[in-house]
Amino acid sequence: MSRIEIVDVSDEARFGLVPPCADPAFDHKTCDYWEDADRGAKASRPGWLRSAPASPISPAPDESGGNPFAPASRSVSNPFAAASSARVRNPFLDDLSDDEPVANPLAPPPPRRQAIAPEAPRKLQLLGRGLGVFGTYAKLLLLDDEPVGYCQFGPLSAYPRALRLRELYPKLPDAPLPAVITCIATTVAARRQGLAPRLVREVCDDLAGRGFAAVEAYPEVHAPEDATPAARPEFWLRAGFRLAIDDERYPVVRREL
Repeated sequence: MSRIEIVDVSDEARFGLVPPCADPAFDHKTCDYWEDADRGAKASRPGWLRSAPASPISPAPDESGGNPFAPASRSVSNPFAAASSARVRNPFLDDLSDDEPVANPLAPPPPRRQAIAPEAPRKLQLLGRGLGVFGTYAKLLLLDDEPVGYCQFGPLSAYPRALRLRELYPKLPDAPLPAVITCIATTVAARRQGLAPRLVREVCDDLAGRGFAAVEAYPEVHAPEDATPAARPEFWLRAGFRLAIDDERYPVVRREL
């Protein structure tokens, strides 16, 4: 009997397991179609998979403002104040800018929030934008440890193209705003086994646990099966969604959580 495991895409190791698209012209690992409403694309861009170089440390600013004729800055000393090698601390100002909160010896330390490294591939950074608060934006389905399914989701605010599409349908409820599933896919060899609906159910359960009351998806009616990240309306209806907006090109399906 095959073993199924569904895991979060929350680091480079898991990101490396994201399976390829059925159509090699497209790529889950470099797609920003939903994240960029104006220039986003589903196309394969191998250059995005290389780690971004770390940003160089900027030199200290020139205190004279770059003016060679300006006098050098000097601090005015107070002859009546005691000499001190440490900067005077302002308890009403300095604490607000500290990187770390003041430790409370009577309380357990706060959990360290997971974050994506700044030199990670761009798509992984997009998927990890909400790790500190919301959680990951993608899941993998592993069949006998082989990655065969992928799902991308998250809050509506994370996907500008979904926001723009949703503006076309004022009848959709504005409150509470739904979560969205922007991509659901399985490899060709893993199709017709009920794996994609199972992955969608897991994502919906996760979103309900994160406090969302509904989830929407925006399928493409006439797109070829391998060329659309959002599947077709009939897939979502079988997965427990209802047709919220009927449109000949871009309908909206919705599921209450």
